[in-house]
Amino acid sequence: MQLLNQNFIDNLRFNKDGLIPAISQDWLDGAVLMLAWMNRLAIEKTIKTGEVHFWSRSRKELWHKGATSGHTQILKEFRYDCDADVILLSVQQTGNIACHTGARSCFFEQIDQDKKDDPLIKEPPTDSCSELSRIINMRKEVPQKNSYTNHLLDNGDNLILKKIGEESTEFVMACKDKDANAIANEAADIIFHLQVALAHNSVNWKDVLKILKERQNAPRRFKP
Repeated sequence: MQLLNQNFIDNLRFNKDGLIPAISQDWLDGAVLMLAWMNRLAIEKTIKTGEVHFWSRSRKELWHKGATSGHTQILKEFRYDCDADVILLSVQQTGNIACHTGARSCFFEQIDQDKKDDPLIKEPPTDSCSELSRIINMRKEVPQKNSYTNHLLDNGDNLILKKIGEESTEFVMACKDKDANAIANEAADIIFHLQVALAHNSVNWKDVLKILKERQNAPRRFKP
């Protein structure tokens, strides 16, 4: 991450105790990880070190996130809202654990009228492709009867790659026909079968997202 000019801190609206709420969000899939508080010192320390620091209201001291557990947060991007009274930190979460309970996110409680006593810890909401990847990998670990995903995984590369080829052809034809609805549907089919191929070959979807993110700032290689 590039060094930030700290002059923006003067524009932030701290509360009467000199604090401002800060939300940590995964830099790749957008999952909300936690909310804590920062003061000017915490912000300056975060920018200087590249690792997130908060202000502990209970201990009344600077808190280097993950200093004890090893689950540090590496700062990727720093934003604040239109009123300048809330901070959004885009972070790379070390160990994929942000919560003191050992969960990936502190926001695992979900209001569900039909499952009031569900003991399972919910994964935080992410983008649709990341959620699809999680479900496919769940099918891989815990197969379900009559699951199309498991049918593909059981038959391996031959069937999976065949389907990718078929869906790619259908996508091309939809583009040739200028059919927007068909293009969107065929694109979704390609992404699904692509994700199955990744799961079958034990390739993490987040690794794909990381490569795409790194390419955003890569030097241009195209020569007209």
